Amino acid sequence: MAITVDLALVRGAFHLDVRFAAPGGLTALFGRSGSGKSTVIACMAGLARPDRGRIALGDETLLDTERGLHVPAHRRRIGTVFQEARLMPHLSVRQNLAYGRWFARGRGDAAGLEPEAVIALLGIGHLLDRRPAGLSGGEGQRVAIGRALLSRPRLLLMDEPLAALDAERKAEILPLIERLRDAAGIPIVYVSHAVSEVARLADTIVVLEEGRVAAAGPAEAILRRGDLGAFHAAEAGALLDMVVEAEAPSADLTRLSGRAGQLLVPRIALAPGTAVRVHVPARDVLLALEAPVGLSARNRLAGRVRGLAPLAEGTMLVEVDCNGAVLAARLTRAAAEELGLVPGTPVFAVIKSVAFDPHGVGRGAPAIDI
Repeated sequence: MAITVDLALVRGAFHLDVRFAAPGGLTALFGRSGSGKSTVIACMAGLARPDRGRIALGDETLLDTERGLHVPAHRRRIGTVFQEARLMPHLSVRQNLAYGRWFARGRGDAAGLEPEAVIALLGIGHLLDRRPAGLSGGEGQRVAIGRALLSRPRLLLMDEPLAALDAERKAEILPLIERLRDAAGIPIVYVSHAVSEVARLADTIVVLEEGRVAAAGPAEAILRRGDLGAFHAAEAGALLDMVVEAEAPSADLTRLSGRAGQLLVPRIALAPGTAVRVHVPARDVLLALEAPVGLSARNRLAGRVRGLAPLAEGTMLVEVDCNGAVLAARLTRAAAEELGLVPGTPVFAVIKSVAFDPHGVGRGAPAIDI
């Protein structure tokens, strides 16, 4: 379901003026604190009114200030998950989930999952008789997601749902969000200022800077850019679609293959044939004019320079076309000039296997950070 957003709002010294469209899947609103991400979410949910704007889900308009149309929040069929679980403390997990189900009355035509399916998807069956005070942060967020799903939403809004969790709890929730993205059939708008989350989850990225849209488009194109102030140039990188291969040179490694070639990474517990998406930060890519020998780095992908863009601090972002898959490398300008890099120059991209983070593994259309 396509999402269309056009909003303008002034609150004191803050001015919001954003326009974007997304085809569905998971759309990440990405930017620094104060860039307007949560304000956009509040307007989409019907919890805040812009001074001017239009919001549409598919063919249905939820807000059109020119026409005087403002569908109230309880009629928008939008589920919202915040940084905190916001569960009702006097109710058990079972009763909190039933509260979400209560809002689904009369929504038989809306997308949604049955309670048993939601409980199984989120792995919260053993928590049903507990009260929120007896839940960990990760468990509370699972229940909050379940409550939102059981309201049979047409759209799920997630406002930095992992911000209050530690690394271990985040590792629990990220695969669940991937499953929602790939299996639930509900478009998601996901707010974050963490590049690793966005790289792993997003199909579309909308970058906000000081209340404006600085860039919007497919995740793989936006993440390669090093000119956006919302994240440091060192965080720019490429996304590669890969598949887990059946064989690897040792039990300590996993071989991935894709259009770009093959990558060796530390062993990951995924079955052969599993599709993954690999996030390769530009800072971890070296370029050589000849096939390197005598190096400890295990990954060497052949390609040609597609383009070069100057960055701050005397650096360059070099895009390398590897058989149709595009890598990005961050080099000093001096290095790029010494190598004589211009569009069309044949090069080898070198990536260390030990840079790989196994906690970045996901399934379906996920990402692996290396």
